[in-house]
Amino acid sequence: MISKALPDVQKTRDERGIAIDEVGVSNIRYPLTFPLRDGGTFHTVATISMRVSLPHYEKGTHMSRFMIALEEKVGELRPGNVSNVLEHLLDLLNAEQAYLDMKFPIFLKRPAPVTGITGLLDYECTYRGVMTRQGTYDKEVGVAVNAASLCPCSKEISEYGAHNQRSLITIKVREAGQIIWFEDLVEIAERNASCQLYPILKRPDEKYVTERAYENPKFVEDIVRDVAVDLNKMLESETIHWFFVSSNNYESIHNHDAYAKVERGDPGDLLKASAMG
Repeated sequence: MISKALPDVQKTRDERGIAIDEVGVSNIRYPLTFPLRDGGTFHTVATISMRVSLPHYEKGTHMSRFMIALEEKVGELRPGNVSNVLEHLLDLLNAEQAYLDMKFPIFLKRPAPVTGITGLLDYECTYRGVMTRQGTYDKEVGVAVNAASLCPCSKEISEYGAHNQRSLITIKVREAGQIIWFEDLVEIAERNASCQLYPILKRPDEKYVTERAYENPKFVEDIVRDVAVDLNKMLESETIHWFFVSSNNYESIHNHDAYAKVERGDPGDLLKASAMG
């Protein structure tokens, strides 16, 4: 019995004359294994999106091919090999540009500052890659880090005590060739807050954290400026092309938050044009 060929509606011609910048699949949850800076690995579950450009004359892209590409290249879906996955997408979908975004948590061991009791603390990481058929490749690495901040004004005007905030510090950098480790960005964020967070605190540890923050008060403006000083060094040494840092301080004595950001360098046309993330 000869089976009848099924029509390929996606490849029919579209007459509206509108090219689509990005089309593909999003909100894919997939297990991945990533390398750590110290040579180890961690297992996580990533939320992934993959897109390509679509010429004006094609009605639609082949959505199933994105998942095929993921299955075929999942072993290479790590920071040093994302370009291989994007190249595969370009070939499989016959596209001019391909985009890939990943968001996932990592868990790092953090010993308490006095007792040394170790626990795991989670950080949200992001990775974005863009490639053209001509071989141009751009990539962006990011982290979101929770830390503590203590208000300098509150400390200065109060007879005793000062109010604290939980700060969410977000850092993104455009890589300039070499791998930027997520742990490097986490450490930059943590050392420029009033105090870093710890998963387990006994009383001696809590005393240390409280006093450390009190001795190191910072406005939201101080946090982003101090982080920017470290990132500027990477920019000047051409380790990165661009950086973005923001801090959102979740206020404890106001019904609003405090926010600041600094962005410097060249974000790159491909990354800047990408709508996701």
